[in-house]
Amino acid sequence: MTRGQEIAGNLTKVVESIEKAALNARRDPSGITLIAVTKNFPISDAQILYDLGIRNFGENRDDEGALKSEGLPSDATWHFQGQIQGRKIKSIASWADQIHSLDSLDHARKFDAIVGVDQMAEGKVKKYFLQVNLEPGRVDRGGVNAKEVKRVLEILFRETRITPVGFMTVAPQSMDPLMAFRKVRELRENCVEQYPSLNQLSMGMSGDFEAAIACGATHIRIGSSILGSRGLPV
Repeated sequence: MTRGQEIAGNLTKVVESIEKAALNARRDPSGITLIAVTKNFPISDAQILYDLGIRNFGENRDDEGALKSEGLPSDATWHFQGQIQGRKIKSIASWADQIHSLDSLDHARKFDAIVGVDQMAEGKVKKYFLQVNLEPGRVDRGGVNAKEVKRVLEILFRETRITPVGFMTVAPQSMDPLMAFRKVRELRENCVEQYPSLNQLSMGMSGDFEAAIACGATHIRIGSSILGSRGLPV
C-alpha cells in the first residue's frame, strides 16, 4: 500500500464518521469544517491531502506552518492551533489565515498591532478563536479561564480591532468530552447575544470529534486518524 492509498483510506473513514455524527446530531455535515492537522508530518503528506480535496490544514508550530504553507497552492487555508509565543506572533501572522489559540489580551494586542493596518489596507481579515482553558490549574495548557472569558471579550472588542469568530477548546483528559464541549457551547450561547460574531466552535480531535459534533462544533482538528501516529521528518 502506498502512502497516498493509506491516507486516502483513512480520510474516507474520517469523513464517513463525520457525516454519521452530524446526521445523529441532526446537523448538516457541510456545516462542519475538517482541518487536517499535519504537524510532524512531511509536506508530501499535506500535498496528498490537497490532491484528495482537503483545503484546511492545521499546524501547532510556527516553523512547520511557515514552511508547509509555501509548498501548497494559495487556495489552501492554514490554521494555527498551538500555544502562542509572543516572539513568534509576527511570523505566525505572515502565514496563518486563522488563529485558533488566541489565549491572552497581550497576544491579541500584538496580533492587532502587527496585522491590523495591513489587513485594513488589503481588505483581508484573519479569523481568531478565543481559546477557553478548562484546566486552569495546568500551566502547560493555554487559553483563557472560562470565568474570565466575558471580561476578556469586553476588552478585546473595546480596545482592539480583533473580532473573535468563536471559541476553541481542548477537552481535558480528566473530563468527559461531552461535558467539556457542552460547557464551551453554553459559554458561547451566553455571550453571542452581546457579541454576534461568536458563531463558531473549534473543538474536537481524533479521539473525541463525534462528541464535539454532537455539541455543535463547526471546526474539528483531526491529525492521527488521517495521517497515523508516527511523526515523520518535515
